[in-house]
Amino acid sequence: MNQLSAFVAVAEAGTISGAAERLHVSPSALSAAVTELERCLQTELLRRRKAKGVSLTPTGEVVLQRAKFLLHQAGELEADARGEERGVSGVVRIGCYPSLAPTALPVLISEFTQANPDARIEVMENTQDQLSKAVETGELDLAIMYDLDLDPTWKSVALARLSPSAVLPAGHRLADTQGGIDLAHLRNDPMVLLDAPPSSNHAYFCCAKAGFAPKVIYRARTYETARSFVGRGFGWTLLLQRPSTSVSYEGKPVVVKDISSPVLPDVAVNIVWHPESLVSRASRTFITHAVRLAEAGRLGITQKT
Repeated sequence: MNQLSAFVAVAEAGTISGAAERLHVSPSALSAAVTELERCLQTELLRRRKAKGVSLTPTGEVVLQRAKFLLHQAGELEADARGEERGVSGVVRIGCYPSLAPTALPVLISEFTQANPDARIEVMENTQDQLSKAVETGELDLAIMYDLDLDPTWKSVALARLSPSAVLPAGHRLADTQGGIDLAHLRNDPMVLLDAPPSSNHAYFCCAKAGFAPKVIYRARTYETARSFVGRGFGWTLLLQRPSTSVSYEGKPVVVKDISSPVLPDVAVNIVWHPESLVSRASRTFITHAVRLAEAGRLGITQKT
């Protein structure tokens, strides 16, 4: 582990002297640790260039990611061992899909850290494809995502179930319609597509169920941008998450309509983790904490009624 720590420090610092200063050890001791690791693995990990620092070899690039994962797991093991006496401690690395993060994460982090002051949360917001890669490589311990295109072997717990809805400008002809709307009535209207996987594929799926391909005029990377475009009358959009306000970020009114036809399947919001990961005590506690808040309706995620 000391050799792995030395290798990671040198790789991140780019120089042996810089890593030695950060770790408060001598450069010669650090260089010897990396050399011993290379001898044990029987491969070159770093190219040492005099006065130019170090660079990773192709093998070093691969080993670096695995080394970080192993060091993290070792830290989790130590935190678990101490936890029996000191309570929950250690770092929980959480990923979250951006449209879910503003409502779900604040209350989750606030109450979890208040109840477990020795634990720490690190957050990554990203599209679901990127979060999935981070879960796969061990960069994330847990992720809060839609149950769309997820690896079926992953472990998960459902936090909510959401139904797709159409978001219309306030002056749209269907805005004052009583009850739900037929999605097919929007076939000729311009659409603002939330182009952040998996939302984009899900929107195309819903439109296909209604018998048409949407006329996408603008693409937005965040749901607030999509709602703002709708508020400006650029088009309509299809979203799963429903914010508590009926105005866009800049204050323009939007109207959220349920979809009565076609019948579209609900989508679960899950907290997921890799089946082969060593789920720490802190992560297990976070999962229990999230489920408890979800059952109490306190996550801010609009539930299926």
